[in-house]
Amino acid sequence: MSPDNPSLLSVRGLSIDYEGPRTTHAVRSVDLELARGEILGLAGESGCGKSTLAYGLNQLLRPPAAIIAGEVVFHEESGEDIDVLRLQGRALRSYRWSKVSMVFQGAMNSLNPVTNVAAQLADVFTTHRPDLTKPEREERSRELLQLVGVDEGRLGSFPHELSGGMRQRVMIAMALALQPQLMIMDEPTTALDVVVQRDILTEIMRLREQFGFAVVFITHDLPLLLEVSDTIAIMKDGEIVEKASAEDVFFDAQHPYTRRLLGSFPSLTGDRGDFIRSGIDANEGGGR
Repeated sequence: MSPDNPSLLSVRGLSIDYEGPRTTHAVRSVDLELARGEILGLAGESGCGKSTLAYGLNQLLRPPAAIIAGEVVFHEESGEDIDVLRLQGRALRSYRWSKVSMVFQGAMNSLNPVTNVAAQLADVFTTHRPDLTKPEREERSRELLQLVGVDEGRLGSFPHELSGGMRQRVMIAMALALQPQLMIMDEPTTALDVVVQRDILTEIMRLREQFGFAVVFITHDLPLLLEVSDTIAIMKDGEIVEKASAEDVFFDAQHPYTRRLLGSFPSLTGDRGDFIRSGIDANEGGGR
């Protein structure tokens, strides 16, 4: 990282196993560096370890998953380094919301179905900002909904009264509640139609420009990541096989697997792979 673009999160040699009679090595010696304000796209086919890696960055793994090696370091603006994998109790809970938040895969179905939006947003502040008064919590909840493009009148609505896109926006509002420096988004537009997907992505990009938080954006949709990411990491069988700028991945992909991913998406105007620069998918040698 350059002095003008300091590091926010450093991952070194992170390995995660699913333990059992036949241990699965889900994440294998992953190294990643994320700069402040950067959008890092993490792409790969289903089952390659993307979500497991995301859960590891947040210490959200549950047995039989276990981190067996490596380190995750969060770099404060003050210069203090936080060893994430050593955090426990209150310090860990604070990290998960105040430093790093997460929008989970299938998040639009994660809201409590018997509690209205106002109560679910208020819960975040009651737990993590107990010094706020009730009027302050209510005002902050209204502001959050406005930020993500949802009418504040929806605070009294229950999840079943909201569209899928609105539920997803509410989850993003909850993730932004404590103004984190990093938001991890695991397939945030899954199960949404393409028009709503576009609206959600536009909103995420606008909020990132407004508040300057970094994003780890996880999806199997590589063309989508090419559009929104600064940097892209390609994951295969638990390993990062290529990491480069979005432009370099598009025009000069080095790893054969990256080229196969690029070639697997059809063009709207021609044969599959036509959107790739001529010759990339034909070059099967080398690797980064």
